[in-house]
Amino acid sequence: MSIATLFAASSTFESARQVAVLHADHPARRLHGHSFTAKVRAALEPGWAPWPGGDVSELAGLLGACTAQLDYRHLNELLPVPTDENLARWVRDQLQVSVPGLEQVGIQSTSDQGVDLDANDHAHIWRRYRFQSAHKLPNVPFGHKCGRLHGHGFEVILHANQDAGGRDLSIDYDHLDALWAPFHYQLHHKYLNAIEGLENPTSEVIAGWLWQRLKAVLPELSWVTVYETGSCGANFNGHDYRIWKEMTLDSALFLRNAPADDPLSHIHGHTYTMRLHLSAPLDQVLGWTVDFGDVKERFNPIFKALDHHPLHELPGLEDCDAGSLARWVLAEGRRALPQIDRVDMYETRGCGAIALMDGDGPALPV
Repeated sequence: MSIATLFAASSTFESARQVAVLHADHPARRLHGHSFTAKVRAALEPGWAPWPGGDVSELAGLLGACTAQLDYRHLNELLPVPTDENLARWVRDQLQVSVPGLEQVGIQSTSDQGVDLDANDHAHIWRRYRFQSAHKLPNVPFGHKCGRLHGHGFEVILHANQDAGGRDLSIDYDHLDALWAPFHYQLHHKYLNAIEGLENPTSEVIAGWLWQRLKAVLPELSWVTVYETGSCGANFNGHDYRIWKEMTLDSALFLRNAPADDPLSHIHGHTYTMRLHLSAPLDQVLGWTVDFGDVKERFNPIFKALDHHPLHELPGLEDCDAGSLARWVLAEGRRALPQIDRVDMYETRGCGAIALMDGDGPALPV
């Protein structure tokens, strides 16, 4: 299979709004403000950017010009009902002529909530929750650190497809909060192994356990994401388990194809955020797809070749733009870990490229 590339950009804006369609005593009916983040992902055709490798900077510039129209605005003057979903649709409508191949447009109104529009025009609302719990993994090999009793500050993101249809019930943040409340009570400040169904509470098992119970009361549930730490976790969509491992790189580079008067043609640097995604069947004994420790150990030689090095001296790298770098990491990473099927490479927050095995479909917003 070949490697496909999505390009990503994000832009922030400060705005005020009132959402009058909510119930009479809802605080969002009052004039209030947010620090919004708009995010886009696009499958851009070769030659779309002014020069090879300039896709991320061009996409970020177009998105920034779009959100500048929203910055320090009363959004109700622009949209009668400025919900996160309607804002995402507005951004998409503004960009779709100049940015063909839009796969996803999202609006994040706080650090814990947002809406993502997918390529099928379905709006996936999401909300983040946290619980503090202890656990151990009873089936790991002797001496494995996760076999000892320890704890995590877990995070869970619930994603629900507002366009799944068939019900009159409105899927909004308050509704997700109400559905989550009993699970928070059951999981927060608890020993997870003592809960029925969580005797082997890996991230994958927790995601599947939540899916099974939430899907019964929330048919619109799209997928469940579980963060075990800030840099690793798993998600489950009812069929497939996926995990990721995130790391940062401090590297120098210049872009060979950038025009001479573009700053990107000069030697500069980034603290990259790189996320490896892996997909594999669930091991019925160990309860995971791949051990996070194994991912780190087996990928480490590639990491060392990238971190604190000049990327333009890396053998076999076509150029140092985010797309080329993500594709290189995916190809090299699959030699060490065949389960890797996607690599996210962000130069700055929300701006970068996603390389994935062609045919895997649009990337999930984890």
